[in-house]
Amino acid sequence: MTAVAKKLLSYLLKVSILVLAFWFIYNKVLSKNDSLQQFKQLTSSISNNQVAFTLVAVVLLMIINWFLESLKWQYLSKKLTDISIWQAIEAVFCGLTWAIFTPNRIGEYGGRVMFLPNRKRIHGVFAMAVGAFAQNVITNLVGILASLWFIYHFLSLNFWLYVAIAALSLAFLGLFLMLYFNIGRLIRWLDRVSFLKRYKRFFDIMGRYNKTELLTVFNYSLARFFVFSLQYYLVINLLLPQLPLLGMMMTVFVFIFIQSAMPSLDLLDIGVRNFTAIHLFLYITNQQIAIIAAVSSIWLVNLIIPALIGSVFVFKLRFFDRTA
Repeated sequence: MTAVAKKLLSYLLKVSILVLAFWFIYNKVLSKNDSLQQFKQLTSSISNNQVAFTLVAVVLLMIINWFLESLKWQYLSKKLTDISIWQAIEAVFCGLTWAIFTPNRIGEYGGRVMFLPNRKRIHGVFAMAVGAFAQNVITNLVGILASLWFIYHFLSLNFWLYVAIAALSLAFLGLFLMLYFNIGRLIRWLDRVSFLKRYKRFFDIMGRYNKTELLTVFNYSLARFFVFSLQYYLVINLLLPQLPLLGMMMTVFVFIFIQSAMPSLDLLDIGVRNFTAIHLFLYITNQQIAIIAAVSSIWLVNLIIPALIGSVFVFKLRFFDRTA
């Protein structure tokens, strides 16, 4: 392929990504989603200063959330190549633009690793998988513990059934934590699987992180989890200030846990998010419209706004970069 053909194809790919992203955003947010109108109606009786403070705080927390993810990505990338924090920010936000129109946000991997040198991109997918594993461990850890609290307080289970569920849940968490902090051992097990041996050089990047480094990644993930949990608290507390703090946050943790376990397409799963939230929060409130408005507004701030920001960086992608 000639240099001119590569340049033209690269340009067309970038335009296609932007067209897809903006079409999905328009189709699912601007033309059909009335949650913003519901949020506006619900906040009409609340002090403008209080609403403004909450929204500004939620947006600032979104920036902190993705900045933490950028720091985590920069830290993970050190095993492959040195990137600046600004390059990490560009990669993270560009990945979010890809994520909104791909199943299970798989496009986030592609969008992010395209900012790495060509020969490091497949390795970058596996480095990114370590960060995703850490985030998943945190979500499961907090979510399962919150679920045990939720079941105990709201569901009438037989005592011994509850004990069995709790024991299995804690055993699962123990196994999950052990696998994460011994990821090198897990990779050695995978290397013994015959059909995976051909991918050994890619899997091995995951085994390069020692326990101290894995703990650092774990801490970044923990900080992110509590940042977006705080977003939920601020918005729900704005709309439903009468809800008890403990019950609200435990339900939020369970909601985040359930959502993380469900296959999704970012722009299509808002209905699933709303359905899940309504049924969970029914145990502590019957204000369904407020819950839908809260969940939708946080979804908009955390995914749609970053995806729009990331579109600025799409044209910096280098599809045919051959540097090492």
